[in-house]
Order: sequence, then structure tokens, then C-alpha cells
Amino acid sequence: MNSQIDFSGRPFHFIGIGGIGMSALAYVLTKRQLPVSGSDLRPNQITRKLESLGAHIFSRQEASNLEFFRPQESADGIVLNSPEKLPVDKSNLPQVICSTAINTSNLEYKAAIELGCPILHRSDVLAALIADYYSIAVAGTHGKTTTSSMIGYMLLQAGLDPTILVGGEVNAWEGNARLGESKYLVAEADESDGSLVKHAPAIGIITNIELDHPDHYETLDEVVETFQKFAQGCQILVGSIDCDTVRDRLNPNISYSLHPDIGADYTVTNIDYRADGTTALVWEKGKALGVLNLQLLSRHNLSNALAAVAVGRALGLEFGEIAKGIATFEGARRRFEFRGEAAGITFIDDYAHHPSEIRATLAAARLQARPGQRVVAIFQPHRYSRTLTFLEEFSESFTHADLVVLTDIYSAGEPDLGQINGEQLAAEIGKQHQQVIYQPTLSSVCEFLLSNLRSGDLALFLGAGNLNQAIPEVIATLREPVQATS
Repeated sequence: MNSQIDFSGRPFHFIGIGGIGMSALAYVLTKRQLPVSGSDLRPNQITRKLESLGAHIFSRQEASNLEFFRPQESADGIVLNSPEKLPVDKSNLPQVICSTAINTSNLEYKAAIELGCPILHRSDVLAALIADYYSIAVAGTHGKTTTSSMIGYMLLQAGLDPTILVGGEVNAWEGNARLGESKYLVAEADESDGSLVKHAPAIGIITNIELDHPDHYETLDEVVETFQKFAQGCQILVGSIDCDTVRDRLNPNISYSLHPDIGADYTVTNIDYRADGTTALVWEKGKALGVLNLQLLSRHNLSNALAAVAVGRALGLEFGEIAKGIATFEGARRRFEFRGEAAGITFIDDYAHHPSEIRATLAAARLQARPGQRVVAIFQPHRYSRTLTFLEEFSESFTHADLVVLTDIYSAGEPDLGQINGEQLAAEIGKQHQQVIYQPTLSSVCEFLLSNLRSGDLALFLGAGNLNQAIPEVIATLREPVQATS
């Protein structure tokens, strides 16, 4: 176990507890009956859920939050601002957990330093949990959330009762985490800030490797180095050799591929991509295991399912158990998530924000679209650095869309250096695509969609920012009864 982390009862305090990665950790710790508190500027359903489980949530990130832990004199001695007593020595001050998004100028962070609290990154907590279990950690530039969720669901359906921490919400466990009673843990492992190297799971999976975070990495070689260090810490490495970089720069113990002719341990034939799902015959080292059915669409999700098959077999599961679990997996939220229908228009929400992800998601949408049905891609670029670095790739990613609607860039906290904006990206995409519309704000996006969507359209909202907040407004407006005019 990570010696920096104390799971014996010392409190945990999360600065930014409502984030998808932070809240998953907080949920597991709270369910393990450890004292958990945290702050977030925007209370949401995740923070409300944590509060209902006993976590103490602050709605502001202020220095005064740490007064909650400062010993104070009272009639019966030194106590916390809570029912629990606290000895004077600082060993019982909270372990303060931050993500990369929290910088040193944050007032709550500075107060924690002043109080003498140990300051740890969220990846330190995840690394400690990974070391505390027989862990399966899913890494890769794309597909982490779906693959880790699918593996967790498969183990759950097989009766292995895993602990799960993923970067998306899954209906099967009503959130982004669950606490199991077995030795197994399934976790999504993120490479974005380099902290992937801290994790040493029993089984590691690498779905693919691309440059996706130019705010942290300058070159693909730097990304590869991070994955290589992660691979060295895995007892068993499972990798997709459909990715040239995984095939050429890593040496997975167990390989998988959608192409039978390249010699992977796990592969598929007889593939049938349909509008309602995918079917394929799965092979293990030249032996047919059986037919796999999944509800998810397109090639990238079949590849994710093949990774789950490889993990299941490494754990000793029969193929029948694996196939049964995968067949009923519905996917994670914001991964081609159906959000509703109004005026004959279908609304889909997807987290895709990298050119490769957009291309794959639009290919799935085109597969699902009926003859004559328009695929309308509504895209919010995520981060100035990513948009600038992949400008050419973005311009070529929308070929499966009939109409592209772009809004301005979601900064995700990055400063605007004036090098790129949404209108410039729209112009670049317009060089490759005949129907590209730029709308600078979410409100103008809504107005445009309400005037231009038509019955039969498949409206696909793409991005990792807040674009999907527009979906309920558009649906609600379209569902309003038409007022009769006199």
C-alpha cells in the first residue's frame, strides 16, 4: 500500500470533491466508513449523494473550511468542530487531496499547508487503493471509461463483487464508483498529467496511445514513456496491437486485435455491425470461444469488449460468463448516451473531444442513422492547447456528419493566449465539409438548433465541456405545445 496514504481512520478532505475522478475516490472511502469531507464550487448530484452517505460538503473553496479540523478549546478538552474528538498532535489532521486542476494560489489549499496537513494528489489515493486490492487498471488515450465500466460490469455479473472506480456514471451501480466485498478492484487510470506511472496493478490494459494532452506532453514520445513506465508496474499487461504504438513500443503479455491475420491472442471474425449492436465470433489463440453480442455500436466498442474478454479469461472466467455479462452492458453515461426524442429528433450525448474519438463516434452515429436521416454534429472544442495542436486532424474528423455546428472553445481553466478560437476551427473544418455553422455561445447554439433541426435528425452533442447542458433546453422547447394564434 502507498505509505503516504492512511486508511486506518485519519480523515480525508478533497478540494474539488465534485469532479468525476475525485468523487469516485471519495465515494469508496466514505463507503469504507472513513471520515470524508470536501469542497466544490458547484454542488451537483454527485456531491449530494456523497453528503447523503455522511461526507461533509462545503459549497465554497475557502480557507475557513479547514477550521473544521482545527482543534478548539471547550469545556471537556480539545475537540473538533464535529462530534469526533481530536488529539492535539498533527498526525490526525486530514489528508488533503487535490487534483491537477487545483493550483497553489487556491485559498483552501494554502490554508491546508498552513495548518500542516499532508497534501496529496488524487492519483496517490488511487494508487494506494490499487495496491490494496487485486486490481485491474484500464489505461489508454481513448476507451478507458467504456472498457473499465464493461470489465467492472462483467465481473459484477459473474458474481465477483468488485470495487469499481471509473470516469463516467453507469446506471448499473448508479454512479461512477461502487464498493465491493471481494479482493477485486477495477479502475480507470488517467495519463493526462503523468500520474499514470504511480499505478502498479495486477492487470493493466492499454487500449491505444495517442497525443491527447498537449498541455502536459510536447511529443508522442513523452506520452509513450509514461505508458512504458506504467507497463513496467503491471504484473500482466493486456494491449491492443491494432494500435501501432502499442504494438511497436510496448510488449503486452496478452494481445488483442480486430484483425485475425496479425497474430493477437484474442481476435474476432464474422463481425456484424448493426444499428442495434454488434455481433462477432471470438477466438483465443486460434480456438473459437463463441459468439459475443454487445449493445454498443461500431468498431471501437468491439475492441473495448475484446479487452474485457481478455481480462475475464485471465481471471479464469468461462467465456459463457463473460459473454453473458457483456451482452447486457448498456454503456456509461455521456458515451453515445440517448438523451431523449422531441419533434421526431433523436438527441445523443457523447464525451468525444479528440479527433479520433469524434471520427469513431460519428461513424457509430452514421451506422445507427436510418436511410435519409441527417447526422447533425454539435461540437464544443475542449482546451485551447488541444484545439491548436490538432487543428488539421479536427478539420478531417467530421466526414460522417451531414451538418456540423460549432461553438467556442471550452477552456477547462486554460488561459486564452489568442492563438485559436472556435470560429477559426469552424473555418478549418469548412475547408473539408460543406455544411459548417459557427455559433459562439450555448444560447446561440440552442437558437440555431431550434430553427434548423428537423424531424428525423440524429443530433449528436460532442465534447468534454458543458455543451450537453443545452440538450434539456432544446428538448423542452421542442416539446412545448404550439400556441394557437387568433
